[in-house]
Amino acid sequence: MAPLLLFLAVAYLWPFLGVVKWSFTLPEPGLGQYGAVLTDPLVQSVFIRTLRICLIVTLVSVVAAYAITVVWVRGTPTQRMLAEFCILVPFWISVLTRAFGWVALLSNRGLINTWLQSIGFISEPLALVRNELGVIIGMTHFLIPFAVFPLASAMRNLDDRVLLAARGMGASRTRTFWSVFVPMTMSGIIGSALIVFVFALGFFVTPAILGGGRSVMVAELVYLRIFQSPDWGLGSAISVVLVLFVGALMALLFRYVRPRQMV
Repeated sequence: MAPLLLFLAVAYLWPFLGVVKWSFTLPEPGLGQYGAVLTDPLVQSVFIRTLRICLIVTLVSVVAAYAITVVWVRGTPTQRMLAEFCILVPFWISVLTRAFGWVALLSNRGLINTWLQSIGFISEPLALVRNELGVIIGMTHFLIPFAVFPLASAMRNLDDRVLLAARGMGASRTRTFWSVFVPMTMSGIIGSALIVFVFALGFFVTPAILGGGRSVMVAELVYLRIFQSPDWGLGSAISVVLVLFVGALMALLFRYVRPRQMV
């Protein structure tokens, strides 16, 4: 394991320590940048917006992934094949291509608004992009496949005899689903939610393109502070806070969901 650990230390830990150093030394030594993270209204609004978007994306992604996974794991052979196709195809398309594809669909002159206006359903284009709605749609589309795999692992490890016993005791299909099936797959739900939430926290390309600069998230704010304004100290402090927050979430993941339950 030593060569792998050395590689990780050189490739990830050493650069991160440099970022930590910047957060304490730029533009002057001290904790001023961390104080700005806690008190700057702009930074606070970006963090609140990021958490709000991530929570919505996580909820929608996990619910949609749960429905897809049920079909993939317990459906007919044809349903399973179709579900697997829908899960795997997005991995063949880059995040940048998908983001611009959503712009083509959601913009004022995009396919959706053009079609709705052509049939007389709306008179003015709907604001579907360059706002939080567009960001949520694009991020959810990207993250649903990642939410599927922990859920699929939990569902495949479920003992069907328990479901048969519930049906034998007189429970309806709906009661069996909500009272037996869902609780027994809770480890997959928790793992899926945490994975999606952690991915969403670090999103950059999709919010930058679909948000149009009007729905800035934390990763984009770090980029703006580092590359478009001479405020490397604040950008570094935001990065460190984000990394620590993600680390806490991952510790929570491994505390309540064993890694072997997710593969």
